[in-house]
Amino acid sequence: MILRHHEYLRSLRRVRWAAFVLLLLGLPAGNAQQNAGFRLISWSPLRLESGSPVLFRVELSRPADEVHGTWLDYSLVFTKAHEGDTWYALAGIDVEQAPGTFALELSATGPNGREVHTIKQVVVLPGRYKTTMLHVEEKYVEPDAATLQRIAADKVVKDAAFAHQISQPLWAGSFRSPVPFSPTDSFGTRRMFNGKLASIHRGTDFHAPSGTPVVAANDGEVVIAQGMFYEGNMVVIDHGQQFTTMYMHLSKIEVKVGDRVSKGERLGLSGATGRVTGPHLHLGVRWQGVYVDPVVLLGLPLPKR
Repeated sequence: MILRHHEYLRSLRRVRWAAFVLLLLGLPAGNAQQNAGFRLISWSPLRLESGSPVLFRVELSRPADEVHGTWLDYSLVFTKAHEGDTWYALAGIDVEQAPGTFALELSATGPNGREVHTIKQVVVLPGRYKTTMLHVEEKYVEPDAATLQRIAADKVVKDAAFAHQISQPLWAGSFRSPVPFSPTDSFGTRRMFNGKLASIHRGTDFHAPSGTPVVAANDGEVVIAQGMFYEGNMVVIDHGQQFTTMYMHLSKIEVKVGDRVSKGERLGLSGATGRVTGPHLHLGVRWQGVYVDPVVLLGLPLPKR
C-alpha cells in the first residue's frame, strides 16, 4: 500500500512537471497538440485598430504545402516566402469594425497530407476619426432619377471588378505613394455634405494640383478605368487575392482594363472630377470588401516575394 502511494506521488509530480514545462513554453496543456508545427505567429503593425491593414506572418517548425486561415470571418490564403518556412498574408480590418479580441484561426497542411491547427487571439483597438462639414453641388446629395440609374450602373461595374479573382499576390515589396505630396489625415472621417451625414471617408486625400502624374502604388492588373458619378475618372488596380487600390477624381486616364502595371507606372493625371470640393487625388485601399487606411499601408514594410 505504501509502495502504491509512492508511485502515485511520483506520477503526480510527473504530471505537474509536464504542466510546468508547457507553461514555460507558453502553451496551455489542452492545446499542446493543437499548436504543434507553429513556431511563431506575428503581425504588423503591432498595434491594430479599426481601419488597419495587417500583414500576418506564420513561421512553421516543419515544411508545409499550404497554409490557410480565417480572420474576422474572411478567408486567408498564405504565400510562402522564398526562404525558410515562413508564410505571409496581407489582410485588413474594416474602418467600421467594432473593437475587441478576435480569433485568428490557422491550419497548415504538410507534404503527407497531415493538418495541424492553432488559434491566436488578436486585439483590435478602436480607431479615432473626426467629422467634417463639406459643401458640394446639390445633385451629389439628392440625385435625381436619371442620376440614380447611372449610380446603379456604376455599382454593377464596381461589383464585377471587385469580384475579380487572382489567386496569388501580384504586389512586390512595400506600397509607394501615388503622388509626390503628403497625405491628409482624412481616412475614416464622418463627412457631412450640405448639412447631411452622407458617408464615411474610406480613403485618403492628397492635395495634388490638377495635372499631377498619378502612379501605381504597386504591381497589379487594372480592373476599372472609366468615369463614375461619385468617384469621377477612376482607376482600380487588383494586386491579387482581392486586395485593390483605387485612384479617384482623375482629369485623365492613361491605362485600360486588363493592363498589367508595375509599381511607379503612370496611370493618369489628378483632377477634380466627380463629387469633390476642389482638385485632389483620393486613394482608397480595399480587401475583400474591407476598407483600410492607405497611410498605414504606405508605411508598412512588406516582403518583396
